[in-house]
Amino acid sequence: MVLKTRGEIELMDEANRIVHRVLTGISERVRPGVMTRELDILAEEIIREAGAVPAFLNYRGYPATLCTSINDVIVHGIPDDTPLRRGDIIGVDCGVLYKGYYGDAARTFAVGEVRAEALELMEVTRESLDLAVDQVRPGNHLSDIGNAVQAHVEKRGFSIVREFVGHGIGAALHEDPQVPNFGAPGKGPRLEAGLVLAIEPMVNAGVAGVKVDSDGWTARTSDGHLSAHFEYSVAVTDGEPRILGLGVSGS
Repeated sequence: MVLKTRGEIELMDEANRIVHRVLTGISERVRPGVMTRELDILAEEIIREAGAVPAFLNYRGYPATLCTSINDVIVHGIPDDTPLRRGDIIGVDCGVLYKGYYGDAARTFAVGEVRAEALELMEVTRESLDLAVDQVRPGNHLSDIGNAVQAHVEKRGFSIVREFVGHGIGAALHEDPQVPNFGAPGKGPRLEAGLVLAIEPMVNAGVAGVKVDSDGWTARTSDGHLSAHFEYSVAVTDGEPRILGLGVSGS
């Protein structure tokens, strides 16, 4: 695990501020009829105007700035010219590189009025992220994070995606350790101040299974049910967890 200095964490906070500026901008544009490619263009404009670089664009061949994952798409949906429809939900994942350090976060948005099940899925996923963040404290075990997600999600009758996990983040977009969204508590390394983790629950309304489209990126639920995704980059401090880019600490 790579521990960051105070100065490095401040740079990562700036990177994540740009990410959340993008996500807020996207939230104001998500509506029926908007194409995900339009959202992708907006995101790149915001990132470059801020003096940053899109982290996902051309990463391992990925062709866009955002991941836009609609309805049964869990993660890595590629923006295109398909218009959003009323009742859709869309997960938007964004990463930036700023002054040598990465930021990474995701939110899921409703497109107009959506079904009660979709609202509950988004609510539970977001709540599970908040509960996970509260575990990001010195002395806690890495597995305490995933256990907090799993316990809340399964109690509400939803499923945890296991094929994709969170990760360390810093001077590389993906660093050790991996951060699963499941597992028993009290396992793995103890958390130390200076560690920064991208924590990202991915929760399915149906079964936990995943299938990947022929494009090699788009990951869907195996049963066609909805999926939601929320993510923060979070720093371990000597006190409260620090959600980078939002200027707040965990509860």
